[in-house]
Amino acid sequence: MKKIFYSLIMACFAIGVQAQEVAGDSVMQHTTGNRLSIGGYGEVALTRNYYSDNQYRYRNPQRYKDDPSNGRFDIPHAVIYVGYDFGKGWTMGTEIEFEHTGTGSAIEIETDEGGEYEHEIEKGGEVELEQFWIQKSFAQWANVRMGHIVVPVGLNNAYHEPLNYFTVYRPEGENTILPSTWHDTGISFWGNYGKFRYELQMVAGLDALMFSRDGWAHGAAGSAYEFKPANKYGFAARVDYYAIPGLRFGLSGYTGQSMHNTYPNMMEGEGKTYDKVKGRTWIGSVDMTLNRWNWIVRGQADYGYISDVKLINTVKTATQSSSPYSDTNIGKNALAIGIEAGYNIFSQIEKLRADNQKLYVFGRYETYNPYIRQASQPKYDYTKKKRMAFGVNYMPVKQIVVKAEYSKRFLKSQYNNEPSVSIGVAYEGWFL
Repeated sequence: MKKIFYSLIMACFAIGVQAQEVAGDSVMQHTTGNRLSIGGYGEVALTRNYYSDNQYRYRNPQRYKDDPSNGRFDIPHAVIYVGYDFGKGWTMGTEIEFEHTGTGSAIEIETDEGGEYEHEIEKGGEVELEQFWIQKSFAQWANVRMGHIVVPVGLNNAYHEPLNYFTVYRPEGENTILPSTWHDTGISFWGNYGKFRYELQMVAGLDALMFSRDGWAHGAAGSAYEFKPANKYGFAARVDYYAIPGLRFGLSGYTGQSMHNTYPNMMEGEGKTYDKVKGRTWIGSVDMTLNRWNWIVRGQADYGYISDVKLINTVKTATQSSSPYSDTNIGKNALAIGIEAGYNIFSQIEKLRADNQKLYVFGRYETYNPYIRQASQPKYDYTKKKRMAFGVNYMPVKQIVVKAEYSKRFLKSQYNNEPSVSIGVAYEGWFL
């Protein structure tokens, strides 16, 4: 499978192609001639998992090897875009997102050795203001945006709408180790110059106490409070290079201090013990997209590092049980690599091609690990996963896709592999 994917990439590199995706957020793409823009996207997903959903399945794999399958229905995202052009270079953009059908509180079972029950106030559905910004455009190469913005680190965050990936759910590796969609309050400078699109951001920093063993930085951009603690700041950057028509390379990254970026700023009783613990975080990502001749190929590689993990883990285990912070050990590093390729077979049928219908047959392979530990840390080998998926994407019209896939996670030999079948339908478009 990997050899096939690598061969497809090398073949596509030799082709002049046209990438359809545009970097960044869709709110920015106002309908020509209209001052008011309204749009959105949404997804419905139906899944059958052919493995145990017991919280102890990694602790005692043999006991749960023959458990019955289990199903899940979900609406991962339903999003409304509203944008407005005030004139004289001033624009506004908002994105309101409903995750998992709404909001409320729910109980989650933490899938680890303890199988703890956790009361998650923000889960059971969420309603989030994912974007809210005011922008001043001085020229094509110089735009300043201030407010709540998308942090475009990684392929998934820069292109998070459902028409930008083949799988029913967002690509699993990046979605595990990074916030998704990563959004935070700050200021951005971005522009286009020649074959480049670039963006530099200053945002509220990640929170070291929100890092976790099973998700690394996935929850570290969030806040359990009515405000986002910003005792420390983070800096993100992204550059997209459109080398030839249709071939895009992306390079993105983040750096910032993650320790002491919580509330209260200094935990009760810690005194000066952890004053010099920085939790310096570095994230680097490369990605690419090819799209033409009825092929779409996407790939990415992400690597993360956080310093002082031994001391941070000591602080985390000392937090009160009622606190909103994760008490699991975190790894010093995290990794996610993925590639997917799909071919539009309807392109070979004249009637369907003329009607602009598309049917992509695709395959995806990825490997990821949110817990790359130091030698002195406890082992949790189940966090290292490889995943294979293949299926179809049918697009009856440009704005709608129906997805079906078979996928399988491959874990280390002492654990059970995790196959599943998923069906989804999604839309993305502008109503005004």
